[in-house]
Amino acid sequence: MAREYPFYCAGEWRTSPNRLEIRNPYNDELVGVTYTATNQDFEDAVTAAQRAFEVTRRLQSYERAEILLRLADGLRRRQEEFARLIAQEAGKPIRDARVEVQRGIFTLTTAAEEAKRIGGEVIPLDLMAYSQGRFGFTRRFPIGPIAGISPFNFPLNLALHKIAPALASGNTIVLKPPSRDPLTMLTFAELLDEAGVPKGAVSIMPMDRVVGDRLVTDERFKLLTFTGSPDVGWDLKARAGKKKVVLELGGNAGVIVDRTANLDVAIPRIRVGAFAYAGQVCISVQRVFVHRSRWDEFVERFVEEVKKIKMGDPLDETTDLGPMIDEKAARRTQDWVDSAVAEGAKVLVGGKAEGRFFQPTVLVDAPPWHPVCSREAFAPLVVLFPFDDFEQALAAVNDSVYGLQAGVFTGSLEHALRAFEVLEVGGVIINDIPTFRIDHMPYGGVKDSGLSREGLRYAIEDMTELRLVVFNRVPEPS
Repeated sequence: MAREYPFYCAGEWRTSPNRLEIRNPYNDELVGVTYTATNQDFEDAVTAAQRAFEVTRRLQSYERAEILLRLADGLRRRQEEFARLIAQEAGKPIRDARVEVQRGIFTLTTAAEEAKRIGGEVIPLDLMAYSQGRFGFTRRFPIGPIAGISPFNFPLNLALHKIAPALASGNTIVLKPPSRDPLTMLTFAELLDEAGVPKGAVSIMPMDRVVGDRLVTDERFKLLTFTGSPDVGWDLKARAGKKKVVLELGGNAGVIVDRTANLDVAIPRIRVGAFAYAGQVCISVQRVFVHRSRWDEFVERFVEEVKKIKMGDPLDETTDLGPMIDEKAARRTQDWVDSAVAEGAKVLVGGKAEGRFFQPTVLVDAPPWHPVCSREAFAPLVVLFPFDDFEQALAAVNDSVYGLQAGVFTGSLEHALRAFEVLEVGGVIINDIPTFRIDHMPYGGVKDSGLSREGLRYAIEDMTELRLVVFNRVPEPS
């Protein structure tokens, strides 16, 4: 019998008539059974979040920090359990799943630290004669209930990037975890009561499309934070009304391998960036631009490295690449590759779907306008292009509707600085892949890749309101 996972609504464990089976993408085995929330559950969760906000907004900094540290301790004690669950329900190789849990612990711990340093500034206001004797200072105040929607590819850590800053800043949150792999966050909900989170401050509930859409349109929420596909994200923003919206969306991340690049560093890192979690990462390497003087060596060595990637059971310690999240994703990838080949692209390695698996794939000669180049592949494929001039490579990276992160491998300080100035992305990663992220850094994109930034301190800025107080120093009456 598969385990039953109730959802966490308003501080209570509930089920509903709407059963949701969660199956392992690798072998289709039943991992667990949960339920989607009803409209009444949703109403109860929002009402509880409003009520709990009157408690959380008054928590002292040290109290918020202690709650987050207790959550981190609870996750640390059960980290292997969480890693195995991620591997089973998301199909993520166990080594990568363990890293995700470690990052989740770091996210919670960092949020605890940030809860202690939500500061302000003193502003001199006596800059003109009519304003003499005046000064002001600012503080940040929590905004109120937050609606969160998290994606399937990092079912733990990207959800914590919504819950942790919400708690750190004194807010409440209703979270919709991904329908494909919600069990990880439902298990995390077990830690909330242990950590002393005020009842109703956090609800974690799978939802169908109709109920989940209320997260977008309900005016009682003060902010919507969404991580997912660009098409969905921008549609949500258009319907969100007056609430703040934070969008962490996708991309087709580019990497430049300059003439002076160290290929011993670049090649293994690009392999990781292109094929980690079967390419189902928003900052997965999709386009690689290689200086023509290094082209032949790079292509030969890179293809040999890709051939070493081992596909298999996510729970096998030696597996590098697991299945895609479902057969639909694998079929769509096959269609894109076949279409690119029909338009002149050449497959150097891979190129075939095997059930829910897709072979690690390297393409050359693909037209830049083709979806394998111009859209988000979200698959284990990478497209290589030669270039002659560094400015040409920068322009090629920018030739995209997306702008999340980009990587530049170079031995030239001038080229590194030039890339930082010119590339239209949220982050430029020098001598590493755009797939690099550590959870306290500002993370987010421009163009179709999103709005605002995550990273605990930066998320807290969105989840708080800046308020100014002005003092006029008036002499006491004589």
